[in-house]
Amino acid sequence: MRGFYRAVVRRRALILTLFLLAAAAGLVLRQLVYVNYDVNDYLPEGTASTVSVHVLEREFDGGIPNVRVMVRDVTIPEALEYKARLAAAPGVQAVTWLDDGTDVTVPLSAMDADTLDAYYRDGAALFTVTVSETDYVQAIEAIRDIAGPDGAVTGSAASQADSATSTMGEVRLIGAFGVAFALVVLALTTTSWLEPILVLVGLGVAVFINSGTNLIFGEISFVTNAAGSILQMAVSLDYSVFLLHRFEECRAAIPDRNEAMVDALCKSTASILSSGLTTVIGFLALVLMRFGLGADLGLALAKGIVISLLTAFLFVPSMLLLACPLCDRLRHRRLVPRFDGFGRFVGRVTAPLALVFVLVIAPAYMASNANDFYYGSAQMYGPDSAYGRDTAAIEETFGRSDTYVLMVPGRDTAVQAALSRELHGLDHVTGVISYVDMAGAEVPLSYLDGDTLSQLMSGDYSRLVLTADVPAEGEEAFTLVEQVRAAAEKYYPGTYYLAGAGVSTYDLMDTVTSDLVKVNLVAIGAVFLVLLLTMRNLWLPVLLVLSIETAIWLNLAVPYFAGTPIFYITYLIISSIQLGATVDYAILLTNVYRENRGTLGRREAMEKTVAGTAVSILTSGSVLAVVGLLMGYLSSNRLLAQLGLLLGRGALFSLGIVLFVLPGLLCLTDRLVMGRRQISNGNKEKEGAKT
Repeated sequence: MRGFYRAVVRRRALILTLFLLAAAAGLVLRQLVYVNYDVNDYLPEGTASTVSVHVLEREFDGGIPNVRVMVRDVTIPEALEYKARLAAAPGVQAVTWLDDGTDVTVPLSAMDADTLDAYYRDGAALFTVTVSETDYVQAIEAIRDIAGPDGAVTGSAASQADSATSTMGEVRLIGAFGVAFALVVLALTTTSWLEPILVLVGLGVAVFINSGTNLIFGEISFVTNAAGSILQMAVSLDYSVFLLHRFEECRAAIPDRNEAMVDALCKSTASILSSGLTTVIGFLALVLMRFGLGADLGLALAKGIVISLLTAFLFVPSMLLLACPLCDRLRHRRLVPRFDGFGRFVGRVTAPLALVFVLVIAPAYMASNANDFYYGSAQMYGPDSAYGRDTAAIEETFGRSDTYVLMVPGRDTAVQAALSRELHGLDHVTGVISYVDMAGAEVPLSYLDGDTLSQLMSGDYSRLVLTADVPAEGEEAFTLVEQVRAAAEKYYPGTYYLAGAGVSTYDLMDTVTSDLVKVNLVAIGAVFLVLLLTMRNLWLPVLLVLSIETAIWLNLAVPYFAGTPIFYITYLIISSIQLGATVDYAILLTNVYRENRGTLGRREAMEKTVAGTAVSILTSGSVLAVVGLLMGYLSSNRLLAQLGLLLGRGALFSLGIVLFVLPGLLCLTDRLVMGRRQISNGNKEKEGAKT
C-alpha cells in the first residue's frame, strides 16, 4: 500500500492531467445523456400494463390519450377549428372531441346530455389529445399556444414536459446554493483559505466524470439526473475532508510533505474505504428493485461514489501537494472553537438520551410503516403550480377524468357489444368509444370509413376507449382498474390488454410495494456484513445499523404524524440512501472511540471522541442536510422536493443520534464494544468505577 501511494505522489502531474481531461470529457458527454421523465417506463417489461402499451403501439397508430386541453368561450364550429389546429400541432398523434361520438350538426338539445357534458359545457370545449412520447416539450408548448392564456392544459404529457423544462434550472440553483454552503462550512473547519476550494474542485471533478459516464446507461431518469450529482457531492464530501485532516496531522510529525501525504493516505485508507463501501452497498441495494427507477438511481450513485473514492485517493492528494506552498501562505487561525465543552455536555446528557432512544424505537418503526402514499406521478405538481391551476380549472368545469384503452381480440361484434354494455354499467365510467358504440353491432364493418375503422380495429384487435371520472390514482381508480380487468377477463379470458395512466399506476403500486422488504433487508444485511468484517466485532454492526435505522424510522414517522402522504418511490429509496450516506458518521465515531478507549477510561474516551469527531461529522452532515432541504424547498416537482426533504431531515436525525445517543450506547455497552481487546490504561477499572 505504501509503495502504491509513493507512486501516486511521484506521478501527481500525470494523475492531475488525466483526471482533468476526464472531467472535461464528462462535461461534454453529459449533454448527450437522454433524460426520461416518465416513471411508468421503469415498470418491469412483463407487467400487464407495459405489455399492453407495447401491443397498442404495434397494432394502432394512436397511443393512449395523455393530455386534456380546455378552450373557453367557443362555439361548436369554433371548437372544431381548434380541434383541427391541435391535430396539426407538432408531436400530436390524435385528438378526440364531441364530434367523434355524436353528430354535432344537430341542435345541442337533441344530443345525449352525458356525452355533451363530457366535451362541451358552459361555452368551454374539452379535447382529449394523444402526444408522442418523443415530442412532449415541443408538443405541449404548441398546445398551450393554441389554447391561449385563458385555456388550460393538463395530463401526464404536460406534467413530464413541465418537469423537463423546470427541473434543470432548479437543479443548477440548488447546486449553486449547496456549493456556497459547503464553501462556508469548509472555510470554518479548515486552516487555509485555499483548502475549501481544493476540496470542492475535487468534488467537481468526480461529479463531472460521473455525469459524463452515465452515457453508458443510454438514458437516466429525471430523478437520477436531478438528484444524482447533488447526492454524490454531499455524500462524498467527507472523504476529502478526512484525508485533509490526516494530512495536517502527519505534516506536524513528518517534515517532508511527500512522505506526510503517503503516511496520511495509508492511515486514512481503511476508514475512507469502509465508509465508501457501505455507501456503495446502500446504493447498489436499489438495483434489486423490480421497479427500474431504483436500478437507474442506484447504479449511477454507486458509480459516482466509486469515482469519488478514486478521486480522493488519486486526484486530491496530487492537487494538495501541488498547491501546498500556496496553502501554507494562506493559513489562518482556527475559526471554529474547540468542541471539548460539547463533549462534556454530551457526557452529561447521553444516559437519559440513550433511554429515550430505546423507548422511541418501536413507535418510530410502526409509524414509519403506517404512512399514506402516492404511487404514480399524478400528484407531482401541487395546486399552486401552473400545472396544478390548469388541472383545477379543468376539473372545476368538467370534473376529473382518466382514459383507459382496452384491446380485445377478433371482430365478434356481439361479444364486444356485451362487454361494452357491462363497461357502461360500471361506476365512474362516463363514456366508451368503440366500433359497436359508434356504428352498432349490426352494422357491417364495410360501412365504416377506413380512417375511423383503423382507429378502432386493427388486423387482430378491436379497441375500446373508456373515459372515467376518476383521478389517475387512488382507491376509486384502483377499484375501477380491477373492475375493468374483471369484465374483460369474463368475455376474453387471458387474451385482452388494458393500458392507461391509471392502469400503469396500479401496476406501479403492485411492483414497488413488493420491493420494500427485499431492498431494505439486502441493504441492512450487506452493510452489517461489511461492518462485521472491518470491525471484527459482532456487537458493533448491530449497534451502528440499529442507530441509523432508528434515524430512518424517525424520519419516515414525521409524515405519518403530520398526516402528509408521501411518494412511495421516495419512501422506498430514502431508506437505502440515508443508511448508505450517514452510517459513515457512526463508523468514524466508533473507530475513534475504540482508539481512545485504548488509553482512557470509558467516560473520558467518550467525551474526547465526541470533541474530536464533531467537526468532521458536522461538516459532512450539515452539507448533506442543507443540500437536501434546499432541494425540498426549491424544487417545484413534488417528488424531487419530497426526496430532498426526507434526505435533509434524515441527515439531521442521523447527526442527532450519532452525536448525542451513540456515544452513550458505546459507553454503556463498553465490554461488548471492546470485546477481548486489551486496554493499556492501567487505571481502567478506576476510571470505569468513576463513570
